[in-house]
Amino acid sequence: MKLNSRLYFIIVVLSLLGNGLFAQTTPFYQDIQHFKQLDSQHFPEKNQILFVGSSSFTKWTDVQDYFPDYKIINRGFGGSSLPDVIRYANDIIYPYTPKQVVIYCGDNDFAVSDTVTAEMVVYRVKTLFGMIRTILPKADIDYVAIKFSPSRKKLWTKITEANKGIRSFFKKQKNAAFIDIVTPMKKGKAQVDDALFLDDMLHMKPAGYHIWQKAIEPYLIKE
Repeated sequence: MKLNSRLYFIIVVLSLLGNGLFAQTTPFYQDIQHFKQLDSQHFPEKNQILFVGSSSFTKWTDVQDYFPDYKIINRGFGGSSLPDVIRYANDIIYPYTPKQVVIYCGDNDFAVSDTVTAEMVVYRVKTLFGMIRTILPKADIDYVAIKFSPSRKKLWTKITEANKGIRSFFKKQKNAAFIDIVTPMKKGKAQVDDALFLDDMLHMKPAGYHIWQKAIEPYLIKE
């Protein structure tokens, strides 16, 4: 995938932000500092599998237990949208030199503003993908489909469109995959099984994560 000059400009600007420019006022600054503190205590080995994105990963605190045969680094931070992951790529993606990056992010993009379209989210995913592919050309990159949270039913049409566009993009990329968690989370004719969610109808119970485990594991790299 070739990156145009506009995308390179975006990468440079966002890299500066990730390095600390306006750090005290940027969103999730404290979350990123927490990750850095963890790294200062024990920096992860290279060539592990990096999970990065929003709260569905943040709350998967026992993710390593679900994938005992793999070494997982979890750098999900709750409430984040794709621009936030892009902003902090220099802090929570590149330093680990992962062999694989698994992304879950996108539903918060729609939740923060009604003006965000499916096309915008697809573009943001492409931007993040291009950045990772440029800095980590050997890493596999996988995207977990945006889930259908019952509390965000009004966003489902946009989510459907975004997932379709992202899936189409990933089909054309090498060493990359779109991971469908939407289909196994359905119940009969219902778009999603409400029983998989906590009371907030946004975040998942262990039953939901077990479905994700089965969907994601076939794509994980062992060696």
